[in-house]
This record gives sequence, structure tokens and C-alpha cells, in this order.
Amino acid sequence: MAARKVRAEGVTRPGVAELMKEAGLTHGGFYKHFASRDDLIGQAVALALAEGSAKMQRAARKNEQAPHRGLIESYLRKQHRDAPATGCALVTLGAAAGRGDQRFKEAYEKQVRAYLDLIAGPDGTSEEARAEPMLILSALVGALLMSRAVADPGLSHELLTRVTGELARYGSPDSAPPA
Repeated sequence: MAARKVRAEGVTRPGVAELMKEAGLTHGGFYKHFASRDDLIGQAVALALAEGSAKMQRAARKNEQAPHRGLIESYLRKQHRDAPATGCALVTLGAAAGRGDQRFKEAYEKQVRAYLDLIAGPDGTSEEARAEPMLILSALVGALLMSRAVADPGLSHELLTRVTGELARYGSPDSAPPA
């Protein structure tokens, strides 16, 4: 429940009273489970980030020869854009992680690395092989973030479809690497 709130609203918006009410906890019950609001948010952030891994792995398995294609198709969909509470926490939490403490940054980094490894596949260990996964992940997160943030529904849709189309070219036999 708190992980959904964190994905939907970030780490600064949900207050302890609101989170306690949703969880059905009393004030005393809350402090039996968590040392502080920061403890709750820290645990919620870790859970929100980890839950994304399972979804990304399922999406990657849709195309085992090119795992990044399944990710692209699943990630840059209208349904993902319109459901931040169940969507990728990298999008919602990126700015907060940049301002967060070491524990927050490490949790965020762990998920970034996991997604890069998933996109790269087993051959993605060299520095050269990691460039494409970094570009793909950055484009996925950036396009989804911007598609949620703009007011114009047409531009939002265009961000999703154009970035999907451009990223789909990576790894295809007739595509040339970017100059």
C-alpha cells in the first residue's frame, strides 16, 4: 500500500496520517512497525523499486532473443502511463533519489543496474555492450516521465509511440548504430 503511494505520489507527498489510515493502523500501531516516517518511506521505496523488477522480467521474457523489445513494448504503453501507482518507480522516484540519502540512492541504483542487465542480456558485460542498454533505459524512463507530465494528450501519445518506434530499431538487422 505505501509502495503504491510512493510510486503514485513520490516520497514527499504522502503523510504519516494518510498512510496510517489507508493501512488501517493506529498511531501506536504505526510506530510498532516503523521507527519513523523516513523508515516507512525507505521501506516503501525499496519495495516499489523491487516490484518493478518482476514486471520488467516478465516483459523481457516475451522476446527472449531480444529482451529489450518486450520491455519497450510493455513500458511505453498508454496503460503504463496512466497507472503510476502500479508503474515503474524509476520514473516517479528519480528526482527524489538524486536528493535522497545514501540508502535511497543505493536502492535506486540497484534497480537501474538490474534493468540495465536485463536489457543487455548475457552478452552485455563489456563497456561497449552497455551503451545501448543505457540509451534504451534512459529513453524508456524519460519518455514515460514526459508523457505523464505534459498537458497535451496528443503530445503524450506521440512521445510514447515515436520513442517506441525509434527504440524498436535497435538490434534489428537493418539498423545501423547511432553515429
